[in-house]
Amino acid sequence: MKKTILAFSAIIFVGVIAIFFIVKEEESKRKIPILNPNDVNPLLVDSSIQSKGIGHLITGFNLINQDGEKVNESVIKDKIVVADFFFTSCPSICPKMTSQLQRVQEEFKNEDRVMILSHTVWPERDSVPLLKNYAEQYNADKSKWLFLTGNKVHLYDLARKSYLVAPSLTDTNFTHGSENDFVHTENFVLVDAKKRIRGYFDGTDKEEVDNLILDIKELLKRM
Repeated sequence: MKKTILAFSAIIFVGVIAIFFIVKEEESKRKIPILNPNDVNPLLVDSSIQSKGIGHLITGFNLINQDGEKVNESVIKDKIVVADFFFTSCPSICPKMTSQLQRVQEEFKNEDRVMILSHTVWPERDSVPLLKNYAEQYNADKSKWLFLTGNKVHLYDLARKSYLVAPSLTDTNFTHGSENDFVHTENFVLVDAKKRIRGYFDGTDKEEVDNLILDIKELLKRM
């Protein structure tokens, strides 16, 4: 009887210890939200989806990369994505942002499940050769980092309806296609392998990009 009690106590003890470590492991995980349109400033979301509170995904796209090749959403299949919007002649925040993306590329240079997408907001000016030259300035590896152009309406729709970073075309506070472009923000958008938005990060702030890198590493663990 005494042996039975001791064995039972040992089982309970082991079980408690196991639960303790499981709980601690769960607590140690970074909390990374899943963001939907109703979690974002409504000024940055198309009116057709502003009230959407569940199930938002990055939609399909048809764009052209820095080598003049057509690309679509297949390039991000089962990948974690960092997306931004820029233009090559921007003298202010874009160089800072692109330098930070260079850090992200270096951090995950041996990780095939991470992709960076940089979309021009000025396709009328940012030709493929200009994008190619810009990419080379930052040692962009095309297998990991694409500089994208295409139809401006399509780019705008991606910004406003997929990545949720674009104010309305009718907003007079934004001069579209210039230094204060409608999608020209400092935000990096983190998208998981299921095409869900998981966070926004100030691409000019090293500490925020450090947090972006940590979140990417956590998402990789969960894949």
